[in-house]
Amino acid sequence: MANADQMRKRQQVLADFGEFALRSDDLDAVLTEACRLLGEAMETGRAKVLEIENGSKCLFVRAGVGWAPDIVGRLRMPMGEHTSETFAIEQGKPVITQDIHKEDRFEVPRFMKEAGVVALVNVPLLVPGRKPYGLLQVDATEPRDFAEDDIQFLRTYATILGPVIDRLFKVQQLQAGEERFRLTVENARDYAIFLSDAEDKITDWFPGAEAVFGWTAEEIVGQPSAVTYTPEDREQGVPEQEAEIARRERKAPNVRWHMRKDGRPIFIEGSRTALRDERGSVHGFLKIGQDVTERRRSEERLHAAFSIGTVGVLFWGPGFHLTEVNDAFLSMTGFTREEALGKTWQDLTPPEFHEVSQRAVEEIAAVGECTPYEKQYFRKDGSRWWGLFTGRKVGDEVVEFALDVTERRKSEERLRESEAQARLLLAELQHRVRNTLAVVRSIARRTGATSETAEDYAMHLDGRINAFARVQAAVTRDPVAGVDLEMLVADELHAHGAKEGEQVTNISGPKVRLQPKAAETLGLVIHELTTNAVKYGALSAESGHLKVDWSFQNMDSQARLVLHWTETGVKLSGVGPRRAGFGTELIERTLAYDLGGEARLEFQPGGLRCTVSLPANDSIILAAS
Repeated sequence: MANADQMRKRQQVLADFGEFALRSDDLDAVLTEACRLLGEAMETGRAKVLEIENGSKCLFVRAGVGWAPDIVGRLRMPMGEHTSETFAIEQGKPVITQDIHKEDRFEVPRFMKEAGVVALVNVPLLVPGRKPYGLLQVDATEPRDFAEDDIQFLRTYATILGPVIDRLFKVQQLQAGEERFRLTVENARDYAIFLSDAEDKITDWFPGAEAVFGWTAEEIVGQPSAVTYTPEDREQGVPEQEAEIARRERKAPNVRWHMRKDGRPIFIEGSRTALRDERGSVHGFLKIGQDVTERRRSEERLHAAFSIGTVGVLFWGPGFHLTEVNDAFLSMTGFTREEALGKTWQDLTPPEFHEVSQRAVEEIAAVGECTPYEKQYFRKDGSRWWGLFTGRKVGDEVVEFALDVTERRKSEERLRESEAQARLLLAELQHRVRNTLAVVRSIARRTGATSETAEDYAMHLDGRINAFARVQAAVTRDPVAGVDLEMLVADELHAHGAKEGEQVTNISGPKVRLQPKAAETLGLVIHELTTNAVKYGALSAESGHLKVDWSFQNMDSQARLVLHWTETGVKLSGVGPRRAGFGTELIERTLAYDLGGEARLEFQPGGLRCTVSLPANDSIILAAS
């Protein structure tokens, strides 16, 4: 049993330790002093504190006195070993060994035997909540009978030490947190971090805030945080509204445009957090925000291009399902956004273009983008449009760009059709030129064969070629529409100075448009009849008159075009021409040979009457009404 001096000494140790623990926030220093005072009070000169580490896997000699330097702060003992320390932790109550040589409950660690330990006593160290922290142990180098007073003193000492350890752990954690916060805010130059008081006046302005906003701490501390907002937001009371939300909900988002010291706008993404004291009253605000101005401007430019451009933009997610499209693409297809989203490229692409689309998909998977290609897409109404497409992989999505080239494709198709038509027209022209030359050669040959003199030959040849040229001019004016019969007759008569209403009393008949070949042959027939009338017939005498008319008639169950050339008021010197010339041959023979027609010349007392009959088929008649 401890005597009065020992009791006073131990009470003094407890008092001294209490004063030291109140003055120091250094846990290791406090634990070391606790061991020193304990060793003196127990008169062993040797004590230690063992801390449970790594989820109760080992005991760490955290502090101690009377031990070699390689023990305290270094030695760790696995708790799986059957030692006095692990036995004490398992028992949860003081353990006493008067002589380790007689101990059979556990093994004494080797380092203690080497240090000459013979007797020991320990008590559990518990922090508030009765959570085990470790052991407080006193060791002696000679056998010792630790009394009940010794045990109670150790228990008292451990009871005082537990809350001290808990307080110092919290202080360390707080200091570590403050240090981490200090290091964070001092090195986070991309983030504006600052504190304000309950009235939202700035109290702490960290380096990141200076880098982002441009004000130094000396310039801005004491000013309201509203100085960082845009004039428009200040006028609308946005800073006050944001503070009220933070007071009510603890945190308020701060994602908006702000102003730098130099007046330049910057976009901040961050938040305002209300800081409360122990009573729950708001005593200030913490504001943290990142400068994302460049990203914001890029997003706005992309959004502008995405929204109002003429290029369709499609975002394909996993499995090539549409996750987003722009208005330009919706305009191309006629779908609403809700109808388009979720569709696959197979849904939008006609089957015959699946192969080219699949190649593009594989190219994107291989190299991250695809070569521009053209294909058709479906519209909502089932019609199709031509698009020029290209795509690029961005993250786990594919962005595809589409340009509507339907009009260009139509223009190309029209051009191809025009080129085909031009080739046909060229072939037709070449055919007609060959035919024209053949006709001219035939005219020249037959005129020579029926002319008696060179002058006679030249006169007839010139007239017949001119007549043929007039027909060609009529044909080439509108190759598709053909040659109007009435115009064909009138042009030839006008060329010889004969006008309807004077000697030409009538040119009439249904509206008839002749095929080019028929017009050429019939034009030469009209020329020969006109030439004969000018020289010998109705157009050579003042009393002569000419009437030309035509009609459609049925002859032998066949529709035929019948033209009458009737001259009157002519006094003929004989029944007819002396011999059959080229004109007579053309009228009677060529007409029949080229067109399958018939011609009958009648030389009557009053003048010539010629009847021409032609089959009314598609090879001769282009149109009639």
